Amino acid sequence: MQLIENLIVKEKIYVEKMKNGLTVMIIPRENTNKKYAIIGTHFGSVDNEFVVPGEEKSSKIPDGVAHFLEHKMFEQENGTNSLDVLSNIGVDANAYTTNDYTAYLIDATNNFDEAFKELMNYVQHPYFTDENVKKEQGIIEQEINMYEDDPGTRVYMEALKCMYSESPVRIDIAGSVQSINEINKEILYNCYNTFYNPSNMCLVICGDFKAEEIIKKVEENLVEKELQGDIQRIYPKEPKEVKNKESEKVMNVSQPIFVIGIKENSEEQVNAKKVLTVEIILEILLGKSSELYKKMYENKDLIVPLDYDYEFSQSYSHIIISSQAKDPKKIFEEIKKQVKKYIESGIHEEEFERIKKKIYGEYVMQYNDIDVISRNLLADHFKGIKPFEFIEEFKSLNINYANEILRKMFKEENMVISIVK
Repeated sequence: MQLIENLIVKEKIYVEKMKNGLTVMIIPRENTNKKYAIIGTHFGSVDNEFVVPGEEKSSKIPDGVAHFLEHKMFEQENGTNSLDVLSNIGVDANAYTTNDYTAYLIDATNNFDEAFKELMNYVQHPYFTDENVKKEQGIIEQEINMYEDDPGTRVYMEALKCMYSESPVRIDIAGSVQSINEINKEILYNCYNTFYNPSNMCLVICGDFKAEEIIKKVEENLVEKELQGDIQRIYPKEPKEVKNKESEKVMNVSQPIFVIGIKENSEEQVNAKKVLTVEIILEILLGKSSELYKKMYENKDLIVPLDYDYEFSQSYSHIIISSQAKDPKKIFEEIKKQVKKYIESGIHEEEFERIKKKIYGEYVMQYNDIDVISRNLLADHFKGIKPFEFIEEFKSLNINYANEILRKMFKEENMVISIVK
């Protein structure tokens, strides 16, 4: 078992690669009653074309299969639903699908052993029939229609459609009514057998455990499977330019909402250093201590503060900026002016160091919450980022690299705006 330790946040992570290929990460936490486990597979909504290990031809599947699988995993052959089983023993359980992976989790103060057994059981034993697939199609169709009527979802998805012409990230995670009606049990079993192989999965456990004891518990609940080769994921070639500069929709909102997207057209792999640098730049440009925010606040241009994030994976990367405002296009113009000003003058060293310390503090604070640290470790694992890499990378951040990223990424021709009014 490999021990990874970070003295800054005073954390230890034990990493074990099980015989069947499953990666297990254990974060021991003394003096806590809470126990948390999350298991995920590197299978998300963008993985709709791939080559199964050992085969030559690619398989193309309907949009929404990863999300559909997540819904179906709880139903068991004996007629029980694992969510109900876990709820009945007082354990919080949930699951979610992202563009890049699917995760199943339990959050317990009591009955952890029983809950963990149930978690590992239902994730490793799928049960699909023609009847239960048909039933689920109706349920997910209602979910899709509900999100179609949700302004927040629509404004975000339209921003992605403005940025991307080909990438499947522009498609809703749940798919469409048409695509989910193309899903059958054979497709689900094929995708389960391909992507739910332990060598494509990761399990993170956090709580008051001894690492050796919890590894034994994992071994007791593992199904034996042969190691599988790497899955070849096939993504369409995405043009560097954005598809559309803007989108406007009319929906039932009290004030206009908007999403500004900045598409990154670099082919280099995103790493921890780049992520942190982009986060610092966004805070300098748009944060509550920024000159722009103060101006917009005083003029009452914004109804709520700007929210911003850098979203990335192996196949896409972009920045999302969102808020609510009386005149979103005015905000868009102000942001473009702010970016241009900083590109011309450069980020100042003092400002860079101040914001760097602020964001560093936020990363350190995340280690206080076992839910957050567990979910982040899982997400980072599938993005190719090692434990503690973000914390350790802060020392390599510098003003020259920040200004380089600012010039490369924040180009006006790569910016789009989606508005719902």
